Amino acid sequence: MLHGGTQRSHDAVDGRSASWRRMSAVQRAITPDLHEHGVATWLLRYRLRGWNGDGTSAQDDARWALDQVREAHGEVPVVLLGHSMGARTAAYVADDRSVQGVVGMAPWWQPDDPVTALAGRHLLAAHGRTDKITSAKMTRAFVRRAEPLAASVSFTDMGRVGHYMMRRIATWNAFAADAVLDVARRA
Repeated sequence: MLHGGTQRSHDAVDGRSASWRRMSAVQRAITPDLHEHGVATWLLRYRLRGWNGDGTSAQDDARWALDQVREAHGEVPVVLLGHSMGARTAAYVADDRSVQGVVGMAPWWQPDDPVTALAGRHLLAAHGRTDKITSAKMTRAFVRRAEPLAASVSFTDMGRVGHYMMRRIATWNAFAADAVLDVARRA
């Protein structure tokens, strides 16, 4: 699981980070259901809050975490679940040999973000129509760009909800759990 961040910041992510705490709440909500299906959850805490132009720090942290999963569990299939900058990071590191797919919630995907790392991977995204921080329209465009390369793609319209997943929490959590299980079953 990959939490959100901000466009620019070299501040460290600590336990008070709203983005990290939000993803921690999602993790607590969906883990029991995932465990029933034999799926473990890990939540990464980035070193830095910001994407900072190229996302290098977040991507390095995510690749480190994937190595840690392999060290602890061997060659197991991995589904990356990310919110906002976490979904953006996931799309960049999806080319890791363990990654089966990416699940993005209110993703921060830009028109110039590459989709090549998603080749042969599953991509599921959900976005609210009233998100003022990231764009549901850009998410749809990113999913369309990835479709020719990806194993499968889907977009879920979450209705009139914003970016922070504070409305319709149960619906966001259900999407997250169902999407992760969907990809895990295909592994």
